[in-house]
Amino acid sequence: MIIAVQYAAESARVVIADADEKNGQETALLIYKQGGEAIFVPTDVRREEDIVRLMKVAYETYARIDLLINNAGKGLFKSLYDLTVEEWNDLLNTNLRSVFLGSREAAQYMRQNKEDGSIVNIAFTQALMSEPNSEAYAATKGGIVALTHALAASLSKDRITVNCISPGWIETRDYDQLRPIDHEQHPARRVGKPEDIARACLY
Repeated sequence: MIIAVQYAAESARVVIADADEKNGQETALLIYKQGGEAIFVPTDVRREEDIVRLMKVAYETYARIDLLINNAGKGLFKSLYDLTVEEWNDLLNTNLRSVFLGSREAAQYMRQNKEDGSIVNIAFTQALMSEPNSEAYAATKGGIVALTHALAASLSKDRITVNCISPGWIETRDYDQLRPIDHEQHPARRVGKPEDIARACLY
């Protein structure tokens, strides 16, 4: 939500995609109340047809697509011995395949623009350093980093830049409940906030 709100504050016309209709509608309404422009398109990023429809609606509404933030994701921390193929596939489809599908569909519209397009993928530090019981999650985030490199090479001829942000721990709930030890384990001496990622995306 924070990323969408920040872009709207910079005069971007925002298309919000979320499987959670309540959350998506509330974000669009918040942007509208703050004087911005946004629409919400219910989207399950695991479904190819949903992503195809999302980009079609975005283009038909605003006559162009300039920027895509691939931020859909879910976590799963479970013993390798108990991890099922269904859970593995669900995480890959949600976190990684969605980046491929979203980038493929958005780029088809972006390359029609005279100006440069931009794709930003959200990975995680576990792409390069993991902890126990994170095999599926780590695989998806590592895949996003590798996919970002490949997309950047492939889409440069179409004037589309592709970058990746790999944050560490981001607290999205009650920041004030964090302990000093939670902050001290980070080089910045504080746990990250959603606003940090939003500013990186804007950059």
